[in-house]
Amino acid sequence: MKRMTDERLVAFERLLNIMDDLRAKCPWDQKQTMESLRHLTIEETYELSDAILKNDKNEIKKEIGDILLHLVFYAKIGSETNDFNITDVINALCEKMIFRHPHIYGNVQVDNAEQVTQNWEKLKQKEGNKGTLSGVPNSMPSLLKALRIQDKARAVGFDWDQPEQVWDKVQEELGEFKQEVEKGDRDKLESEFGDVLFSLINYARYLKINPEDALERTNKKFISRFNYMEEKIKGQGKSLADASLEEMDVFWNEAKKFEGK
Repeated sequence: MKRMTDERLVAFERLLNIMDDLRAKCPWDQKQTMESLRHLTIEETYELSDAILKNDKNEIKKEIGDILLHLVFYAKIGSETNDFNITDVINALCEKMIFRHPHIYGNVQVDNAEQVTQNWEKLKQKEGNKGTLSGVPNSMPSLLKALRIQDKARAVGFDWDQPEQVWDKVQEELGEFKQEVEKGDRDKLESEFGDVLFSLINYARYLKINPEDALERTNKKFISRFNYMEEKIKGQGKSLADASLEEMDVFWNEAKKFEGK
């Protein structure tokens, strides 16, 4: 195993020293709390996600740095209240990783990543977590939360046997949703629509499609086509509000053709 080099240790120590300076001397950094940093950390995480989707390696490097700064910042605040410090954070993480990887640091044998995931969930239970799904954050976006719920359920054996069964479930939920559309009960309609989405996410998981990535890909595609259409209509001296749906469709289809070239 490759061990930590002096160069990396020096770089991390430099970051910790800079964090100490910022907290001691910068009015903005002095003012921050864990609560005030929280929404900024979420924003930085989304920026990293964007960079990964764009496959912009330089931007990925920058965004990782921004998130690392936030993590060091939280640890610095924790040290000021004598709750924990960066050493506690790192040591606790190391102990957790060693405990949850007995196939590396113990005598457990695994044949694939699926077995690693199953062992991971079983070991989490031994750590005192309340239940299999207790580790899913409440504030996680609903689409990602559904995927994590399904992954965790699968890790303990609660899952369909075949993809065809999942697709049958999608069809069943679509049928129930259609029935509620006809009845017009808004509460039941929303509930059934949620069931449709949940079943589709489950089917995507069986096909090894990340639904978040798939939806974002469609979002970007729609934005690209819409922007093209809008620019073309503006080029005719019109606004979108002045254009007919037929005119919009012409440029929309034109944008679709360009995507294939």
